[in-house]
Order: sequence, then C-alpha cells, then structure tokens
Amino acid sequence: MTDYDQSWPRLFSEEAGRLRSVFGDACINIHHVGSTAVEGLAAKPEIDILVVVSNACSLDNWQAELTGLGYRRGNDLMEGHHFFKRDVGGIRTHKLHVCVSGHSQITRMLGIRDHLRSNSGDSRAYAELKLRLEKENSTGIAEYLAGKAPFLDELYRKDPKKG
Repeated sequence: MTDYDQSWPRLFSEEAGRLRSVFGDACINIHHVGSTAVEGLAAKPEIDILVVVSNACSLDNWQAELTGLGYRRGNDLMEGHHFFKRDVGGIRTHKLHVCVSGHSQITRMLGIRDHLRSNSGDSRAYAELKLRLEKENSTGIAEYLAGKAPFLDELYRKDPKKG
C-alpha cells in the first residue's frame, strides 16, 4: 500500500489510450476504477481499468491483442466479468475488467468509486481498513479481498444511483 500518487490519473489515461483500439467499435467507455481512481486514497499502485463493451463476441481476438500489450488473462471474477492483468518488470501495474454494458459490476465499481470520491469520511475509513487488513493478512489476496468485501458492500448499499 502506498500513499496516493498524483501520476495515477495520467497513467490511467495513457493506458486507456492504448486499450481503446483493442476494443474498437465495441468499446462504449473506459473508466478508471478502484482505489487509484480516488484522489487522496492510499492504494496498491495498480491501475484498475473498467472497459464497458457492447458485446463480448470478440473476446478471443481482444485477448490476443491484449497479450501483445503485455496483459495476461486472469480468472474471470464472475460470469461476464472478464479479468486481465499486466505486470512490468515482475510487478503488477494494471488490472483490466471487461464487462458487457448492463453487467451489475459496472454499476457497483462506478458507484463505490464515486461514493469514495465524494465522501471523505468513508474514504478515510476505507484507507484505514485496507492498511489494517494488509498488516494482519497471513494467507494472501483472497483473505485481503474477503476482509474488504463487507465494507464495500455497505458503501454500495449507500449509493443512491444504484439500480
């Protein structure tokens, strides 16, 4: 976990530019999500990117092009939520989420991001939780993610824009 880095929005924009051509006309939008998208929030220095597409019928072609950009396929996070990761010099730098328009995770990721951007108290509480979980973690990323889940679920329930 590191303090917020002012370069994260620029790094997102640069990567979004590289990705846009991969998805072509199927790309509806590319969003900066996750903790690096919330100004002032401590985070793992991994840029989370959400690509919203009109359909996933070209997923195999996209995967080949993403491989050319240094991405490799991760385990899909749920049906219709395709996940890729990019490492540079053995260090994770980007996480890419690809969802078809209308997928529930789009609303969730954007809702949590927007809530944290506009609620400094919740943003501070989330930073404290993440630091505590990182310090207490003994078994790896699954434990860390499970520890964050109830807090994020509560933030999402607070979001007045969710469907």
